[in-house]
Formats: sequence, structure tokens, C-alpha cells
Amino acid sequence: MPHDLVIRGGTVVDGTGSAPFTGDVAVTADRISALGKVEGRARRTIDADGAIVTPGFVDVHCHYDGQATWDNQMVPSAWHGVTTVIMGNCGVGFAPVHEGDHQRLIELMEGVEDIPGSALHEGLEWDWESFPEYLTALERRRHDVDVGAQLPHGALRLYVMGERGAAREDATAEDIEAMGRLAQEAVVAGAFGFTTSRTRNHRTSTGDWTPTLTAAADELAGIASVMGSSGQGVLQVVSDFAQLDEEMSTVLGMAEASGRPLSISLAQNDYRPLDWQVILKEIGAANDRGLRVSAQVGSRPVGVLLGLQATIDPTRASELGRELATLAFEERLLRLRDPEVRARVVTEMESGRTAFRWDRVFVLGDPPDYEPTPEDSIAAMAARSGASPEALAMEHLLAKEGRAFLYVPFLNYSDGNLDAVRTMLLDDHAVLGLGDGGAHVGTICDGSFQTTMLTHWVRDRRRGERLDLATVVAKQTSMTAAMIGLGDRGVLRPGFKADVNVIDLDHLALRAPTMAFDLPAGGKRLLQRADGYLHTFVSGVETYTDGEHTGALPGRLVRGAQPVPA
Repeated sequence: MPHDLVIRGGTVVDGTGSAPFTGDVAVTADRISALGKVEGRARRTIDADGAIVTPGFVDVHCHYDGQATWDNQMVPSAWHGVTTVIMGNCGVGFAPVHEGDHQRLIELMEGVEDIPGSALHEGLEWDWESFPEYLTALERRRHDVDVGAQLPHGALRLYVMGERGAAREDATAEDIEAMGRLAQEAVVAGAFGFTTSRTRNHRTSTGDWTPTLTAAADELAGIASVMGSSGQGVLQVVSDFAQLDEEMSTVLGMAEASGRPLSISLAQNDYRPLDWQVILKEIGAANDRGLRVSAQVGSRPVGVLLGLQATIDPTRASELGRELATLAFEERLLRLRDPEVRARVVTEMESGRTAFRWDRVFVLGDPPDYEPTPEDSIAAMAARSGASPEALAMEHLLAKEGRAFLYVPFLNYSDGNLDAVRTMLLDDHAVLGLGDGGAHVGTICDGSFQTTMLTHWVRDRRRGERLDLATVVAKQTSMTAAMIGLGDRGVLRPGFKADVNVIDLDHLALRAPTMAFDLPAGGKRLLQRADGYLHTFVSGVETYTDGEHTGALPGRLVRGAQPVPA
């Protein structure tokens, strides 16, 4: 019988970290059926000469928890070669939930992940209460990628403890037992695991801390232990690690109590720029003594975008700027172009208070430069031109019909370069994560991390050493899949799931982010496309051709860990 598809003559990067080779990849139904020199007929043939052929990327850190219930396309992730997304990270999500707590969970997601509450109110149907019922609701909708979900601690704590949970009171033994039992129920039904947040960066939209911020060690270990007794599920945690030794003990205690794999979100923080090295060392030591612990790391700075359409708008440091912000965008833009109005706003910005330093603010070009030099900063450019930083910033904010962005790297850039990120990425226990696809829709646009791995780290970096192609692909395919328990994908081998990318690496390029207003209720979100993804397949079905959706929706809910093909 002929293969359904043969991708011929490409540079095959199989996802294992092995050296790339020139060869063919055959697909029959939804599986890889042959690799190497493939003989025989095929119903369809793709000439991949000059392109690389990779497994579909497995993104383990997304926040499509709401979007996946109303939308078929998980963009921007799907535009960047991602074929599986895992959501429910950082302890936030929408199940389990009592009917009277819908607003609380919306406020939590809106505050922590910057997703408009109006969009969530209109988009969420809330046809679930328990987490298994939420999975069933997800299963009813077809997607362009496979979707997996984790159980969020914030929703779980509120469900079991009510107001006491929201107020961060200590959980009782009965509370912990109930939360553990529900966590076990969730992973048995198909949740990938349990996630929690312990960072003061996470607040609700009303300003309250996330319910999980101060959860005690016995609560975390207790939930993890009961969940782990099922022999299923992974754990994910984000923390400030303010009291580093104590916090590492608490976090690792979850893995010790459960025997389950744990991943820790890791980035370089300006306030304690060397802590990441200590945490990586502790992760290595934990693995040496038999635990299974990974670091989720980014491929570039986590950076806030400033703009007239963004959540953070520098002109709002001006009283007049705040008044103008109430106008329709086109009218506001017209006013800001008036020299007198613009001069007054700039003067008020100069005397106002901002939450950022101009020596850490950069113009985000097209294509964007995510490793800018100090000489590229607004402060440095202003000093050379004789203008104030505020005046120069205003000039750039008004570019592209007022739709341009400034870039503020606030994590992973303490040294003014990405050497720390490179060291993190090369660590044996680190995988690519933290892209936050579907979240921070008015402030951060990092759902394109996968493309940065290929463009910046493999091909374009000029300010330091690069990374080899095989390692870069493995860090976002086989390694992410293995970390979350997806043994059936992330590798190009016969029997594995036919999630495949064909990529023109020579011409792969990130486009500049844009602001769209296509969420429910007209909610805004930052989106970023890329050029160079020639073909993307999910389960053997082509979902994207030259970056455009084919209309096919082969993506399904994945219920929990999947075995490695025999």
C-alpha cells in the first residue's frame, strides 16, 4: 500500500538530539511509517530539498484555558510550528468551579495572565463544574493543535475552601484531603497534572494576591502525595524563591511526597540575578538523588511591550495622556499628532512617574531584535540626539499609524545580553517553556519562543555563541514531550504520531507583533506571525501551509500521559 505522504529530501532533525541527516519522512494515516530512504509510492509527495523537517513542537507552558473552549485555532502558538499545547499552568484556570465563583476565576485569570475579563465573560460557557466535566467540554471542540490541560491550584483551593481559600487561610487536614482527592480524580480523568503559583507577580484584577501564594508545605505535599498515589500526573510551580533554601525545600517536597515529575519555571531576575544558577544546581542535585525535576526556561527575555494600544501606555504618565486615552483610537492618534498636544503630553511625561527606566527600553523593530545593546536603548538614543527620552519614545510610539511598540526586557536580561539564557538552555534538566501562549495579551508576546530558538539561537546570534540545531529542536520536541508524559510524539520515528514541520530555515523570520481585536466582546490581544513555516501537520493532516490555516482541525483533547509506541 502507498504511504499517504512522503516528505522527500529534507534535512531531517528527528527531535532526539542526534545529528541531522538528509532523508525522507513517510506518513501513513496519523503515524510516521518510514524514515530514511523511503521507496515506493505516495498519495502525496512534498519536495523538502533545502528545508529542515522536524517533529511538531510541544509547548508545555500555555494559557489557552478559556480560548480553547470557544476557539478552534490556538494562535499565535500554531503559527510557530506548535502542534501540542499544554495549559493550566501557574495555578490558574477555570475548573473545578462552583456556579457562584465564575467571577472570582475570571478576576484571577484577568489579573495573573492579562486576559480581558470582558472576553472571558462573553466567551466562557461554563458548562462544567468538575475538572472531568471541563475536559469533556474541551473534547467537544476541534482544534488546529492537540490540547492538554492541567489542574490549577487556584481554582481547586477556591472550590474546596471557598472564602477561606481566597483569603489564603491555612488549609485544614480535611481541606488537604479533599483537594488531593480531586487532584487524583482529575489526573485519572485525563489532566496532565497539578500546577501552583507562589509569586507576588500574580494578583487578581482586583489587586488581591493569588489564593495559592502562601499555601503551606503540608498543603502542597499533601495534594501531590494523594495525586501521585494514582501513579499519574506531573507537577508545575512558579515561585519568587525569595527565601531560596526554604522555598526549594517546599517545592521539592512536592516531588518527594508524590514520586511524580516536577517542573519549575526559571528566569533571571534583576533583583537577584544569580539565583537562577543556584536553582539549576539544586535541580541537578535533586535529580542525582532520584527525583525527576526540570526547569522550564525561555528562549529570550520575557519582555513587556509598551504602546498606544497596549495595556501599558507611556503616555498615561501624563495627565493629558490619561484624558486622551478615553477617546477612540483614531481620534486619540489625531490629537497626539497635533504639535501642541504632543509637546504638552511629553512635558508631563517628563515630570511624571514611570514604572520603567529608559535605559532598559528599546525600539522593537521589524524583524524584532530580542538581544539589543545598551547603545540601542531609548536613553542612549536620546542622549545622542539631544532629545529627551520621553520625546523620543513618543516619536516611536506614533510610528506605524500609532501601532508601533517599545520593548522592555524585564526577565533574563540583567547582564544586557542572553548569555544566561544560553546557559539555562544547555542545562541537561532544562526544556523550553514559559512562552505563555494565550496569555498576557496586552503586554507580552512570547508565544513565538519556538521560532526564536531557530532564528536567533541557531542562525542569527551575533553577540555570543549560538546553539546547534539538533539541541534546539530536541529542547522543544522530545524533551518537552517527555517532561509532560507524552511518549507518543516529539520524535520522527516509525510508530510515533505524525506531527511534523517542514521549515525553510534560511528564510525563517519573525514578524513584528500586532494588536488584534478579535477576542470575544472585541477584546484585544497581541499576535505575532512568522515567515518560513512551509508545512505543519497534526496527526498526518496539514493544518498550515506557508503560515496560513488550511481549515483542517485534526487537533484533539489529549487525556493524560501517552505511552511510547512499541
